Amino acid sequence: MSIRIGTGFDVHAFGDGDHLMLGGVRVPHERGVLAHSDGDVVLHALCDAILGALALGDIGRHFPPGEPRWKDADSRDFLRHCDALLRERGWRVGNCDVTVIGERPKVGPHAEAMREAIAADLGIEVEAVSVKATTTETLGFTGRGEGIAAQAACLLVRA
Repeated sequence: MSIRIGTGFDVHAFGDGDHLMLGGVRVPHERGVLAHSDGDVVLHALCDAILGALALGDIGRHFPPGEPRWKDADSRDFLRHCDALLRERGWRVGNCDVTVIGERPKVGPHAEAMREAIAADLGIEVEAVSVKATTTETLGFTGRGEGIAAQAACLLVRA
């Protein structure tokens, strides 16, 4: 098969802090997230999509949340690790699409910087990376402002 598709999802509850890491970008916000690493839901969902396409399990298998070495880890390192795994196996990312789910913060002003960071870490063109956002119309935990989520899809093609 010359293509593979993977999907990913991640969620974090809000906690103390003054920013969120989203797509490798520091986004000012009145809250942080409760997480062992930096809690970047965009990159965690994208890692899960890549790992899923490779049939290599999930992000927790590769970066166990209870392991001290991953405390406050930069999720861009996770994404680079996933990129190395796919390249070692003869794949590259054809394109990826991420949706941030939450009422706040607004993603639009930061989407281009996220696309650029993701493209740089995956060694692909910015045009192959989509980052967008949606709300849940005030429904559920994201609608109540209790946390943030992201879902991702990733197409792998033979290198």
